[in-house]
Amino acid sequence: MFPRFITKSIHAYLDYPVAIGLVAMPVLFGLGQGNILAFWLSIATGIAAFLLTVLTDHHLGVFKVLPYSVHLAVDGLVGVAFVVAPLALGFTGIEFWYYMVLGVTVLAVVGLHQPDNSVVAA
Repeated sequence: MFPRFITKSIHAYLDYPVAIGLVAMPVLFGLGQGNILAFWLSIATGIAAFLLTVLTDHHLGVFKVLPYSVHLAVDGLVGVAFVVAPLALGFTGIEFWYYMVLGVTVLAVVGLHQPDNSVVAA
């Protein structure tokens, strides 16, 4: 079993830069040349990720209305969607690798998340 070292705090600090990156990187990498969905999928996901972070109940959340477990579940779904999207939508070249690398990275971050030890099982 792999060590789970990504804490809730570390994850929170990654969320805002990742959301901003998802909006900026399609422009920087010139995504959308092969398939316009490759451009807009990242931007839409970045905006959604920013809102998710603002609404998450962790120390960097602003409104703290969504449980952190929901945040992690959404991140996991995004990881899966990013791995599936290039295959399902026919992305090629940099668009293919952009989503594959990001998808696998998101899944790794979620998979390496350290469980909350404050909850004791009965």
